[in-house]
Amino acid sequence: MKKKLRKKLIKKRKIKYLKISSKHIFKIFKLLRNKYKKTKVIGGYIPINYEYDCSSLLKFLEKKNYTICLPVIKNNYKMNFFKFSFKDPFKINKLGIIEPTNLTNKLIPELIFVPMVGYDKNLNRLGYGGGFYDRYFEKNLKLKKIIKIGLAFSFQRTNKIPIDKFDKKIDEIITEKKI
Repeated sequence: MKKKLRKKLIKKRKIKYLKISSKHIFKIFKLLRNKYKKTKVIGGYIPINYEYDCSSLLKFLEKKNYTICLPVIKNNYKMNFFKFSFKDPFKINKLGIIEPTNLTNKLIPELIFVPMVGYDKNLNRLGYGGGFYDRYFEKNLKLKKIIKIGLAFSFQRTNKIPIDKFDKKIDEIITEKKI
């Protein structure tokens, strides 16, 4: 059921993809500044496959002196986050995902922007099916609180995401229409 829903939503995202405006990026920044005042280490991603593009937001946050980090995929469907600057070199991994090349500064972000294939009103997230983020949260939420903000387009919302015991809910969802 998840596989079929995932395929349908990815196809829909490709057709209906939207570019995120700079005004919207500033609204997200205001949310961070007002609601998550003490947050300084932000985990993000560089989009693939028509995902909600947060790279401009991450560049903006870097200019505002936030520490940015990106995931690096490891074996066994695991990942870690490493400090990244848009001035740094990067590589593209076997899944087509941009990763930092400097792996000396491993971080646990205080807030992570999470890409999504789909979501529902109960803050359940549908990803690509590898479980990378769920495994990361399972391991690292034991060490510290991490705010999980899903980024998606409003048309990616579905009535119900099928979940299992390994799936982790998102704390908030930001779309192009609602912050």
